[in-house]
Amino acid sequence: MEKDDLKVLNKGGEDEMELRGYRLCRWRLALVGLGVLCTGGFILLLLYWMPEWCVKSTCTRSTARDAQVVLMRSTDEFRRWFLAKVRVILAPGRNPFHSLETQTTSPSPSSCPTPPSASPPLANGYTPHPSDGSPAQELIRRYADYQPTQIRYFTLHSTKYYWNDELQNFEVLTGLEDLQISCSTLHSEHSAGLSRSQQEYRRLFFGVNEIAVKVPSLFKLLIKEVLNPFYIFQFFSVILWSIDEYYYYAVAIVFMSVISIATSLYTIKKQYVMLHDMVATHSIVRVSVCRANNDIEEIMSTDLVPGDVVVIPGNGTIMPCDAVLVSGTCIVNESMLTGESVPVTKTNLPNPVPGEKEAEADSAYSTEEHKRHTLFCGTNVIQTRFYTGELVKAVVVRTGFSTAKGQLVRSILYPKPTDFKLYRDAYLFLLCLVAVAGIGFIYSIVLSIMNEVPAKTIIIESLDIITITVPPALPAAMTAGIVYAQRRLKRIGIFCISPQRINICGQLNLVCFDKTGTLTEDGLDMWGVQRAENGRFLLSEENAYKESLVKTQFVACMATCHSLTKIEGELSGDPLDLKMFEATGWILEEATEEETSLHNRIMPTVVRPPKQLLPPEPAVAPDQDMELYELSSTYEIGIVRQFPFSSALQRMSVVARLLGEKRMDAYLKGAPEMVASLCKKETVPENFAQVLEDYTKQGFRVIALAHRRLESKLTWHKVQNINRDHIETNMEFLGLIIMQNKLKPETPKVLQDLHEANIRTIMVTGDNMLTAISVARDCGMIPPQDTVIIADALTPRDGMAAKITWRYADKPSKTPRLEEVAITLQDVCHIDEPKTQEQYHFAMNGKTFAVIAEHFPDMLQKLVLHGTVFARMAPDQKTQLIEALQGVDYYVGMCGDGANDCGALKRAHGGISLSELEASVASPFTSRTPNISCVPSLIREGRAALITSFCVFKFMALYSIIQYISVTLLYSILSNLGDFQFLFIDIAIILLIVFTMSLNPAWKELVPRCPPSGLISGPLLFSVLTQILICLGFQTIAFLWVRQQSWYKSCSLHTNPCNLSSYGNDSDHNIQNYENTSLFYVSSFQYLIVAIVFSKGKPFRQPSYKNWPFVLSTISLYAFLLFIMFHPVHIIDEFLEIVDVPFEWRFKLLVVILVNAAASVLMETFVLDVVLWKLVFSRDKQGSFGATPAAPTPQGGIDLWGYRCLSWLCCRRKMTPKARYMHLAQELSVDPDWPPKPTTTTEAKPCPDNCSAYQIMINS
Repeated sequence: MEKDDLKVLNKGGEDEMELRGYRLCRWRLALVGLGVLCTGGFILLLLYWMPEWCVKSTCTRSTARDAQVVLMRSTDEFRRWFLAKVRVILAPGRNPFHSLETQTTSPSPSSCPTPPSASPPLANGYTPHPSDGSPAQELIRRYADYQPTQIRYFTLHSTKYYWNDELQNFEVLTGLEDLQISCSTLHSEHSAGLSRSQQEYRRLFFGVNEIAVKVPSLFKLLIKEVLNPFYIFQFFSVILWSIDEYYYYAVAIVFMSVISIATSLYTIKKQYVMLHDMVATHSIVRVSVCRANNDIEEIMSTDLVPGDVVVIPGNGTIMPCDAVLVSGTCIVNESMLTGESVPVTKTNLPNPVPGEKEAEADSAYSTEEHKRHTLFCGTNVIQTRFYTGELVKAVVVRTGFSTAKGQLVRSILYPKPTDFKLYRDAYLFLLCLVAVAGIGFIYSIVLSIMNEVPAKTIIIESLDIITITVPPALPAAMTAGIVYAQRRLKRIGIFCISPQRINICGQLNLVCFDKTGTLTEDGLDMWGVQRAENGRFLLSEENAYKESLVKTQFVACMATCHSLTKIEGELSGDPLDLKMFEATGWILEEATEEETSLHNRIMPTVVRPPKQLLPPEPAVAPDQDMELYELSSTYEIGIVRQFPFSSALQRMSVVARLLGEKRMDAYLKGAPEMVASLCKKETVPENFAQVLEDYTKQGFRVIALAHRRLESKLTWHKVQNINRDHIETNMEFLGLIIMQNKLKPETPKVLQDLHEANIRTIMVTGDNMLTAISVARDCGMIPPQDTVIIADALTPRDGMAAKITWRYADKPSKTPRLEEVAITLQDVCHIDEPKTQEQYHFAMNGKTFAVIAEHFPDMLQKLVLHGTVFARMAPDQKTQLIEALQGVDYYVGMCGDGANDCGALKRAHGGISLSELEASVASPFTSRTPNISCVPSLIREGRAALITSFCVFKFMALYSIIQYISVTLLYSILSNLGDFQFLFIDIAIILLIVFTMSLNPAWKELVPRCPPSGLISGPLLFSVLTQILICLGFQTIAFLWVRQQSWYKSCSLHTNPCNLSSYGNDSDHNIQNYENTSLFYVSSFQYLIVAIVFSKGKPFRQPSYKNWPFVLSTISLYAFLLFIMFHPVHIIDEFLEIVDVPFEWRFKLLVVILVNAAASVLMETFVLDVVLWKLVFSRDKQGSFGATPAAPTPQGGIDLWGYRCLSWLCCRRKMTPKARYMHLAQELSVDPDWPPKPTTTTEAKPCPDNCSAYQIMINS
């Protein structure tokens, strides 16, 4: 049983893990210790790199409950291993939410017997919580009369997992949400505060309320960096070179490594310090908490625990925890979390009065569902609204790393590895190089034994082969291109906090865009209003700023139903609310703190029209009281209660009272369909749907208004605690506000560029469906001639299965401007597609998306293949859509304004926020330019960085192989390259070239072709293998040809027929000979040849001749090599250990080098780029709109037969697309029932064997 004791942590969560328990085994520990001594510490390094080996070699399996060590493995695609030590604390209780007061107010020995040995374990056996202080120990002593409970826990990624006996598993204690308490219970049982002892008891479990980003010391960082496998390999290489007396090269490598490590340490330390400073700012403050006996006590924010009641100061504060408001209102800036700097109004949590209807509405408290009532950690409370005798109070729900800010910091501290084919292939490629090195290793051993070479020399030279094959400068070389790309992005106003993602952005073939503020202008312009009276629409009016409308409920709704507030005398809030309120011309006034304290039940916010709009009042009678007259002539509305806008509910409402009136009014605004559903049917015009459709088709943003006169029994206090569902019902429909959301001028051009580059574009918005379709047509996302299929899904009800109804949206009648754009798009985007096939796009709203995701999972993949408009999408649905697109192998980009798109921006392969905040941590990329022109720029730079990475990797691989070939050939005559020859090649040639070849800027425009995603791909493997064969061939020719020359004399270790003076001790290595000199010249030129051949420009990078540092470096090196080749300089020859050869041979070597260059260039530029790319590798080309392009017709002088032969030779298997979306597109292209026909219904029917799949029935 123990062996099967597998637990699952965080089930269903993003960080789900499998857990197994282990106990330390002494004899295994002893064996491992012995192995470490015998291998000089190498086994210790292996166990450090491999946590699973470490645990399995030193421990035996046990149950999770009794484990001393736990081994975890993530269940995601990365399957990472983690280990943690299980610790034990002693506490008076097992559950942090149990009340100790009732159990321990009068402890007596008779009621709770204590064993004699209870005290010593408490004093000695208690392992203090890492963040506990003396109060916790004092607490345990206070309850020492009770049997202490052992609490087992472990810490992973700043999260504590506690053992739960009921669940028989480890679980995370997040806070009050663990209790799943209702809103009314939170008010009744948790709003009084905690006693000091309860607070100390809970702190045992929840720890100190602190998001501690510990900046590691330089020594710790150094040890961690140096223990990297690559640096260990370098350390081994340096020792080997030193033994072999390659001192200069060894020193050069040490110098390079020190610079690399120092740079890395500086960068890591800087990032830690920046994150620490960002988190530490205002994270520890003094707060006022309410105690259970109604006292107010001032404590440090680090002492807060879930359940504490904090008092929010009137002048604002930075929130040190997540807390839910139970009284009062707050204006909060949440830009730190969302990137959106618009102030948000937070109201107190509803407290439903006990009753039948309220019981249904009294849902369990959740930070996500009730975020409009929750103050999140790290957000700035600007100001508060409060009433006489009532403080603004909030109950702490989460602390430390469990808070919203804590989770954000955790995601930065412990990011998921970037899953990108390039990095996986790089490891495979290195393994191939190691295999090649292994062959050389065996070859050199066999050869040396045959030639009776001393054992010491055999060992050194055999191991030397391995150090040559794996290039030491590879990590630095690979990083250079990304660093250069990051700098170029910064210059154009794009800031990056995750540089590894720049390469991934080069693969993006689909981009999702938010609509409002991204594709369209952020602000809305009032187009007009259309009021409704007695169930009929009146004629539309241009504005509501009229004397005749000033006292209508329609204008009153416009003036009151918003969340605007005055900050430093300026109106601030949602741009839509601001535009709507400004259209009325009314004035907003807020009560000052002094007024609030003087008057009882004062209205926090008052709105009134300007005097010039009010009708003239009759003259005052002499006997009339002046004050009464002024009161009767004043027209003011006070806002009593706000129910803030919720994207899930798609509406907001307020309760207001007209000055002098006894009864209150409720005003509602929101999505027209939602508002109409909450109104009395007789008040909604019959042609409502038609009028709404007319406006939305034209691309207008439409908002509906409604009003209701509340019952006189609803008092001020009742309104403060009533649920919004009781207010937002039986409303009277007032009419529509029509707002114009103009496209940003850059939008159509950018989308056209993306279409031309075969990059799909999708709109994901919270706006109305028809408005979104209209904007999609306006900006060219949907060409005018294409069909839009709207999917409407219904959930299963009354025994009926879930259904999808398909209807075709009307095409626009006249769109001359768009038609012109569309022709261009059609010509460019669909070159390879049959012209007769009509393009179609799916559109759906959030509700439909949710139903399809749940009941039609197989169909969801088909729909996202051609889905273009996703409207009324909630923030979490945007994230689900990104995941669905990634599920069919799209590389997905997301561009949003940072407000509702945080989850999607993080989840996408390349998320770019248009927030103005430079330091936005919600997105990998942040653009200072507030339009989507940054998207093509990011993709272009990503493609350039990706191609640069390929170029550098190929060059470094060839550098290793060329040097390997030279050394292997020289080993056959018991020779080698000289110390200074190695030094010249590695420093003067390789480092100079590799750091300058990465400087090519991105190509000025996006091209339809997409770069390869990995190193293990046809074109790249063909390129590398052909260049290796060419280099091998010409080095072998030079090596054999020199031995055929008439003047050639063999040089050996014991003779020196070359008539050369000894240079130090190098004669021991037989360096100076004709073969060495010939191979040195040929290989030096080969490095430069492959550098030029691999340093490609168009279509992803600027041509190499525009990269002047690279051009200057190559020309200088060519000039130097030609100079020393044809004009020998004694000092240089002596330094590089080159022998003097006849001029005739030098000329022959030049011919070999020129033919080598011609062969390399011909193979790379003509055979690979022209023939094979167009004929064989073109199958990887991305199709537009998810469709697979047909095989291109062979052009020029190459006929169809040649195309088929090449295809058969290079890829004998059937050309099946690798990407799932292309495979799906092929399947759907031959499906007669796809796309669904208009006015048909698709039903989900369970399979006969009750499986989870569904049969699709189509009924016309």
